[in-house]
Amino acid sequence: MNTQQKARLGGRAVSSFSTAVAPYHYSTIEQALNDALAAYGVNGLVIHADGNIHRFDSIDKPKGNRNGWYVCPSLEVAVFGFWHTGEQHSVSITGEHDPAAAAEARQAAQRAREQRDAERRAQQAKTAEQARHWWAMAGAADPSHPYLTKKRLAPHGLRQHGSMLLVPLYADGELVNLERIFPDGEKRPLAGGRVKGAASLIGCLAGAERVLIAEGWATAAALYEAAGAPVVVARNADNLETVARRLRQRLPDGVSITIAADDDRFTDNNPGVTKAQSYWSGRPDDCSFRPPTDPSVRD
Repeated sequence: MNTQQKARLGGRAVSSFSTAVAPYHYSTIEQALNDALAAYGVNGLVIHADGNIHRFDSIDKPKGNRNGWYVCPSLEVAVFGFWHTGEQHSVSITGEHDPAAAAEARQAAQRAREQRDAERRAQQAKTAEQARHWWAMAGAADPSHPYLTKKRLAPHGLRQHGSMLLVPLYADGELVNLERIFPDGEKRPLAGGRVKGAASLIGCLAGAERVLIAEGWATAAALYEAAGAPVVVARNADNLETVARRLRQRLPDGVSITIAADDDRFTDNNPGVTKAQSYWSGRPDDCSFRPPTDPSVRD
């Protein structure tokens, strides 16, 4: 992947739409679309101009990600995009802007979004069912599990499935996913399940005067043992702001929130502190944030 391709795929536009103007007339929409995709490093696709949505791998993600998509609503126009960036583009066989073709492309893109949303909701429901089954069948976590021993932490309500520790992830009061912690410390949620806005809890919110939010489970458990206050596990920096907002809506006004962000000072843009500051900057009297100082307990 060259520098230009990285730049094209590096953005995080939520809903961008552009019309690609061809440098010359193409004889088929398949040719026009293949050339447009090549600019994003996607090559060798057999294009099907059948009006259906087709998926392909984005080159900036692992093989099998299927984050890219395209649809040819007619033999004159095509639309393609990438789910993980939110961007979408249209291309036509002529070099001229055709309002009718552009409208057709926008409609096709909307259909693609609706289909993607339906597929995601169905998969999340299936994964939530799997998570509830695993959680019900799992036993209490073994305090001598290698991960807990290494971190010098108690299980704090975790359960265990085989050699995997299970961290329950809740959203809107329902169990929607599980984060699996393997003996070597690797952590993965169940594939296809909801992760944005989903969180876990160590301790009890009822009657609390102060609630902390941390990224990883180990950090949260160490904070709980040290401070005695309930700690919400957001899982990662990207989830901090969403979890903090929802927690603020749920808690009484008198309950303070502290975001204990990971201090990722050796990572570009220090995502933990940056995300915490993003939430805190608009609520300086309502929320505080502090990076953990002991790296041994961090996930």
